Amino acid sequence: MASVDDSGTSRRGEAVAPKARLAVFDYDGTIISAQSGTQFTKYLLLNGYISPLSALKVILWGARYTLHLPHDQAAVRGYLVNDLDRLTRAQILEIMGRFHDDVLTRFYRPAALEQVRACREDGCVCVLVSATFHGIAQAAARHIGMDAFLATRMAVNGEGHMTGAVDGEVVEGAGKCRAVTRWADGRFGPDNWVVEYAFGDHHSDEEMLSLARHPYAVDPGRSLRSVAKRRGWPVLLWE
Repeated sequence: MASVDDSGTSRRGEAVAPKARLAVFDYDGTIISAQSGTQFTKYLLLNGYISPLSALKVILWGARYTLHLPHDQAAVRGYLVNDLDRLTRAQILEIMGRFHDDVLTRFYRPAALEQVRACREDGCVCVLVSATFHGIAQAAARHIGMDAFLATRMAVNGEGHMTGAVDGEVVEGAGKCRAVTRWADGRFGPDNWVVEYAFGDHHSDEEMLSLARHPYAVDPGRSLRSVAKRRGWPVLLWE
């Protein structure tokens, strides 16, 4: 892992270890030109895993998300997982991995993958930070070649079945910042890391982008585009 420019010596002349440099990437709408939740809902419905009613609830939730209306990030995951309560966590993770490989791989943006490679060559630790399901993010991180991934986990009961409740918090908005901080503090130690680059497309990514020395709005919606203009952030078009 490469150093940053604030490495050097202490006041006593002792060598100071260089800080780890992170590059953090949102997933939906940033690395892929799709919303993984919407695509997963379609996949589950077409393969008979969920009911049309559950799919409709997710679609209506998605409309609220798109229109920037109040939305419950935890509830929408319950709509899907509750229909899968007959399956074990291991079986659901297998479905998520298969969904990623069969569906999401067609949505990867070449420019996004190239950016990840460039950040790695620059010596950064690349981290996928997403509100999507942990199992989907795991498959995505492996496909992309990320060093780590932070995503939303679902609670599991004593019988090994997902309950429909979120384990911890949804990795969204300020939750992304908290997830990055917890992970980086645990991996490198407090004050031993910096976010060098951050990439996101949605207005809810503003706080994560604010962590970075070099934040980038990727194909941003109107709200994030306005924020980027106001704060002087570069806009990248990866379509």
